[in-house]
Amino acid sequence: MEQVTFTTDDGARLEGELRLPEGAPRGSAVLCHPHPRHGGSKDHPLLWAIRNELAAAHRLAVLGFNFRGVMGSTGTYGGGRDELRDALAAIGHVRAAVPPDLPTILVGWSFGANVAIRAAIDDRRVSALVLVGLPLVPNDLSLPPLPDATDLRAFRRPALLLAGEHDTFAPGEELLAYAAAFPDATATVVAGTDHYFWRRERKAAGLIGAFVERVLTPA
Repeated sequence: MEQVTFTTDDGARLEGELRLPEGAPRGSAVLCHPHPRHGGSKDHPLLWAIRNELAAAHRLAVLGFNFRGVMGSTGTYGGGRDELRDALAAIGHVRAAVPPDLPTILVGWSFGANVAIRAAIDDRRVSALVLVGLPLVPNDLSLPPLPDATDLRAFRRPALLLAGEHDTFAPGEELLAYAAAFPDATATVVAGTDHYFWRRERKAAGLIGAFVERVLTPA
């Protein structure tokens, strides 16, 4: 595991951890963490499980990082808007660690999923998108609005939307409806867990890994 720092286009210096695979990488991935004002950071068992799955089982170079204002990252919380700059800088940093023609997977959880989808819509460097616990119903997180159906129809890259059966931020019915607006999306609800995937971290990571493998080896 390599401790790294990188800088956004507006000068925030972000800290992260880059895990490289054994052997030649097949691509790269960026992990975007939950809400900075609700204890979110790169250091969570779910994100560790996803990182380990993608690096060890699928040979991706995986970057987990802290958004601006979290732990050792400079700057201040940007309401989900300035954090777009953080995600874009993270994509650039991890892509510099692998050959430029390899795919990049953008993964976001909760607040990080809100950031990830808005970043991926306009960033063609993102080959596929994973949204975990994407907040879809009214809540107290004060997040920027999500892309609408018109924007989603234009997103023709693979996407996976994942949520727990008891996730109050991403109820199954809303998850399926939102996923239906994508041209190429899969929605999966994990039984017996909620927004935090407690004791279901490896299950969630395995589902993400299976999706990533399909992206890496298309039929």
